[in-house]
Amino acid sequence: MAGARGLALKRPSAIPGFGLALGFTLTYLSLIVLVPLCALVLKSAQLGVGGFLDVVTGPRTLAALRLSFLTALVAALVNAVFGVVIAWVLIRYRFPGRRLLDAFVDLPFALPTAVAGIALTALYAPNGWIGSLLEPLGIKVAYTPLGITVALIFIGLPFVVRTVQPVLEEFDRELEEASATLGANRRQTVFLVMLPTLMPAILTGFALALARAVGEYGSVIFIAGNMPFYSEIAPLLIIIRLEEFGYAQAAAIGTAMLLISFLILLFVHLIQAWSRKRFGQ
Repeated sequence: MAGARGLALKRPSAIPGFGLALGFTLTYLSLIVLVPLCALVLKSAQLGVGGFLDVVTGPRTLAALRLSFLTALVAALVNAVFGVVIAWVLIRYRFPGRRLLDAFVDLPFALPTAVAGIALTALYAPNGWIGSLLEPLGIKVAYTPLGITVALIFIGLPFVVRTVQPVLEEFDRELEEASATLGANRRQTVFLVMLPTLMPAILTGFALALARAVGEYGSVIFIAGNMPFYSEIAPLLIIIRLEEFGYAQAAAIGTAMLLISFLILLFVHLIQAWSRKRFGQ
């Protein structure tokens, strides 16, 4: 009787196969994500706590980590601003070549990163088309941290644009009309009505662009110059350690990047969750 009552109280799922789908998801994520990350941490553990700290806190490692994360942060912030502007233009205005411009946004996705790095270096080198114009002004882009930032902006822009675009498309324009009816000017409507609605999407695009930029190698390696303590990024330092057969040292640097990236992304997601709760998204 109790068994029959338990069966009667069990509500059938509207989507069958939940157990199978969940099992497949956990297995797939474990094999593709968790197992490699655990292997990375275990490899770095061969150094011991003291050896791990010696590698991670070494002057060259700290300089490379600082450069990688600071340039990635600056690039993600720039994309968070101008990516929203580009998404706004593509959604709200109709002009000749709009579809072509919209397609250009995805070029960093399709273009091999090495090709992008070579092209940017050719443009911003002192004898390049853009670099030759900046050189008389005392602005050097290629082979400097500024060049790294330019490359990271290039590869991270589509993440913000493609994340914000769907939210702009679904935005209720009656809210804008109501805001104008209540006496708000255009600036107040954008910053007090629209921006809170777009903020979760902007933060998502920012997090994706930041995550991509931190580990970027191909498009940066050519324009960086790769000078230790000045323009050497952490992924390049990992490659150098691997070429020196310092596998545990390379794993230690990778583990440090993993921990820092996790903390940054966790912080971004907490802000995103707060913004969703605050503005009812």
